[in-house]
Amino acid sequence: MDDVDAENRRIGTHTPAESLRVKRTATIGVYGFTARAFLEKLTGAGVGLLLDLRQRCGVRGPDYCWANSARLQRALAAASIGYWHVKQLAPTTELRQVQYREDARQGVGKRNRVALAPEYAERYTREILDEFDLGALVAELPSDVASALFCVERDPEACHRSLVAERLRGVYGLPVTDLRPGFSQGVPQG
Repeated sequence: MDDVDAENRRIGTHTPAESLRVKRTATIGVYGFTARAFLEKLTGAGVGLLLDLRQRCGVRGPDYCWANSARLQRALAAASIGYWHVKQLAPTTELRQVQYREDARQGVGKRNRVALAPEYAERYTREILDEFDLGALVAELPSDVASALFCVERDPEACHRSLVAERLRGVYGLPVTDLRPGFSQGVPQG
């Protein structure tokens, strides 16, 4: 990198070549996928980097053991997809308990949730997302492949990754596609 590029990065401006590269983002969960379908969905969407937003990188039960960190990372590497664990964007145990209480009040299980509790969304945004330097993360995202925000819930609306995606879309102008099981393509949002 030459001195002009270094100065442009320091003051937050971009060279013309950089401005032509649009970073793309997707969201994806575990539930509803097999390991094979999950990888096919990622590769079909041009994902080259998976951002794991889970606090604990594991999933209970034999149907989803493929999503436990070591197995997942091996499968991603075999598919030429990078992996970053961004634990700082994971909800705390206390925040997850807020959501679980709302789930219990509504009589829904984690796998059947369709929306986040308002208190959870507000607190996650204030306590986690607002405190995280998302701009620094965005600067590190590749522009030649899509990056996927990953957690366990099937639908992004039921997961904190939707709050991160909303911020990426609203503040940084990144296009976001939600990758869901059972569809041939994700649905572009925003």
